[in-house]
Amino acid sequence: MFTLAHLSDPHLPMPEPRPSIQLIGQLLGKRATGYLNWWRHRVHLHLPEALAGVVADIKKQKPDHIALTGDLVNVALPQEFRRAADWLAAFDGPDRITVIPGNHDAYVDVPWNKAMGLWGAYIAGDGTPPAASLDVFPTLRRRGEIALIGLSTGVPKPPLLATGTLGDEQIARTEKLLADLGREGLCRVVLIHHPPLADQSRWKHLTDTAAFQAMIRRVGCELILHGHNHRSEAARIDGPSGPVPVLGVTSASAAPDSKYGRARYHLIHIERSDGGWTFRVELRALNAAFDGCEPDGELVFHSPAAH
Repeated sequence: MFTLAHLSDPHLPMPEPRPSIQLIGQLLGKRATGYLNWWRHRVHLHLPEALAGVVADIKKQKPDHIALTGDLVNVALPQEFRRAADWLAAFDGPDRITVIPGNHDAYVDVPWNKAMGLWGAYIAGDGTPPAASLDVFPTLRRRGEIALIGLSTGVPKPPLLATGTLGDEQIARTEKLLADLGREGLCRVVLIHHPPLADQSRWKHLTDTAAFQAMIRRVGCELILHGHNHRSEAARIDGPSGPVPVLGVTSASAAPDSKYGRARYHLIHIERSDGGWTFRVELRALNAAFDGCEPDGELVFHSPAAH
């Protein structure tokens, strides 16, 4: 059995507001609305102590690997990326955590070496140097019979839009990779920030959902994990051998009284069974003491083996 911890959307705390010429310059454009929204609203929705409780529980559970599906930062300030790099280093090593970007990580254009490049080792696929740009996607990490395929939907968008886009080239590369891995009989787990579903908000959806789903219908995968909606939710999309489970997870820093409910992560137990793969998903939610998590339900899915 392989155990994968899935968390998403930690939205690490913003640096305390200290007006300066440098900060004023950084807040021109889209960042301005996001910055104001954080200090008016989102600061009360995402609590660092809630995230600390989730991380402590993941460490206690000792999963085989950890998948983090984006939105480590909020408005892509350089100081946010540095803080996130320090947080990741304290959490665990890049061989233990696979990171993909979310829309907030790509909120605006920032020089790579001052932004996600600081986490390049957590993004890169097996046997490759730290990621030097988003052009590395799709990424691949193999852990025994489990193949983790990382995708990037993070693209700078105009103000008030939180949509994501894969692009034709990334979808084409992903299709070839999934086909190759399917022929090897591996359990293909796709990591994507935006839900690849057709019923999403026009302001927050994946713009090429139809192209992604068409690709999955052709070559398949066994499981898709996403974030973005800040809720634990389950759906399915069609694959060539049957429905593919699509699982989203609550924000890992959500306040207990937030509209999303208390912070959660998913502990996913994966094993071969009945000619395919069984996924037993343990929902773990922040406890009242904020020092760990407790069971909050269980889901079970089965994916047939690739043909």
